[in-house]
Amino acid sequence: MIRKHSHSGRTAEATEYRRLYSTARWRQLRLAKLSQDPLCEWCLEREVIEPATEVHHADGGHKGDVTKFWSGPFISTCKPCHASRGQREDNGQQVIRFSAYGWPI
Repeated sequence: MIRKHSHSGRTAEATEYRRLYSTARWRQLRLAKLSQDPLCEWCLEREVIEPATEVHHADGGHKGDVTKFWSGPFISTCKPCHASRGQREDNGQQVIRFSAYGWPI
């Protein structure tokens, strides 16, 4: 049986790895990624220039694997992309990409 914390609805394992986001190591890694790639990589696919403010775990995320959490790969994204496309990817849903001309790619 998977136990969930009553205050968040998250499993104990999820709560444990979420703590990694508040570490100095994550803040340093995040800052380095945003410095290296300061524009939203997903917006750039559509030829849209938008500053990146979030760092997303690419390739299906880490799923609680601490090694994958730290090793990446990572994508710099804007908040709207991270909130929508990032959630779809994390949940295994299909993500349809569009070109700058509005055609699916």
